[in-house]
Amino acid sequence: MKGRVLGYGAEAVLIEVAGLPEAMALDAALRRLVATDPAWAGVTDVVPAARTVLVVADPAVIPGLTRAAAGVLRRTTATTLPAPTRTVVIPVSYDGPDLADVAALTGLDVAEVVTAHTGTPWRVGFTGFAPGFAYLIGGDPRLRVPRRATPRAAVAAGSVALAATYSAVYPLPSPGGWQVIGHTAVALWDAGSTAPALLTPGTEVRFEVAP
Repeated sequence: MKGRVLGYGAEAVLIEVAGLPEAMALDAALRRLVATDPAWAGVTDVVPAARTVLVVADPAVIPGLTRAAAGVLRRTTATTLPAPTRTVVIPVSYDGPDLADVAALTGLDVAEVVTAHTGTPWRVGFTGFAPGFAYLIGGDPRLRVPRRATPRAAVAAGSVALAATYSAVYPLPSPGGWQVIGHTAVALWDAGSTAPALLTPGTEVRFEVAP
């Protein structure tokens, strides 16, 4: 895999790659090393994004980590997505204010939008924007829709939405410009928990119609 390993302050290195499949493959490779290889014991966090992976570590190991990360980059391929780390099922009430607009944009009817959203698994590619906000990739390609022309000043926590090639669930109330197609009662973020985010990179997400 081609890319660049860059210094990122005293406690991290940033690895730039071509796109999201490469970032996901590299993230999985690095996490395996951190979990199994004592040589990577100084690493404290691995944070993927759309085209980068940030590796946070003890400053004492950064010089060696830079060289090791370059080696992992060379050895990693992105021909297939890594296997999911786990699966989370999220029940959704498909009653969002933009559901009819999404149907019109995709050429599907409302029932077909729901079937498309629930019929194909999604995967957490990376997180960002807000605590616990996971960008979900995969899904049915017919659901690619633009962001709203005018963002909302407030989107409720639990709102299930689409934008571009992604789906997401808003973990907290916030402004937002995604197309809201439903809502869930599942809590996506718990600041008091030792693992506050329900959805983490590599997690498979399956949506189902709430009873």
